[in-house]
Amino acid sequence: MNMTSKWLWTVSVFGLSLGLATGRQKTQEGHHNQSSEAITNGTKSTTSPDSDFQQRDPRYQLKPSDSFDVFFELSPEFNQTVTVQPDGYVALRGIEDLRVADHTMPELTQLLRTAYGHILHEPRIKVVLKDFEKPYFIADGQVGHPGKYDLRGDTTLTQAIAMSGGFLDSAKHSQVLLFRRASEGWFSARIFDVKKMEKLGNLNEDPRLHPGDMLFVPKNRFSKIKPFLPVYSVGMMVHPY
Repeated sequence: MNMTSKWLWTVSVFGLSLGLATGRQKTQEGHHNQSSEAITNGTKSTTSPDSDFQQRDPRYQLKPSDSFDVFFELSPEFNQTVTVQPDGYVALRGIEDLRVADHTMPELTQLLRTAYGHILHEPRIKVVLKDFEKPYFIADGQVGHPGKYDLRGDTTLTQAIAMSGGFLDSAKHSQVLLFRRASEGWFSARIFDVKKMEKLGNLNEDPRLHPGDMLFVPKNRFSKIKPFLPVYSVGMMVHPY
């Protein structure tokens, strides 16, 4: 299952309990900054929004198919170009395979120094990221142009909505969902009242997107019942005298 399929699957699971989440949000309206919902395989737990949604300047984490160059200042015979395998491991010269997926570059450098420290004396290692997945976000639901978009520079939730064509008439502005990977197999989800933010002109709570985030705009109540409303033709609305 690819990343997009996982996101869409998560949306469908969350959608089944959207009504419950909405009621819970209204009950805890004054405490929406205190907790967020993490979802995986239909299971929910409470996580800190500060760690999941308010972190600034997050470092890039390695993913399968990424590649990097490893340079040894004092032992050039160990210089190598490495590609992260689908299981998150890399095959390295002279030592056992290491799992590097989800590690940042500083963490990777320290990991390599520790591993090569068993065969080299205080190895001086430099790691340079060579090829990596370009940052992106996904917009789905009631927006003009759902799809996958490149994430370039600082982009907030409201800006991402505008980039994806803005809200449709059927959009529920007050319940925009933002999904974010919290850890392996876990996804955090929070509901943002974009309508309130725009009405008050206060974008202090407008979150910055992280690579891989997905925003989902649900349908409003009217659009859900619209198919069941009677349709009147022009002729039916003209009263004979």
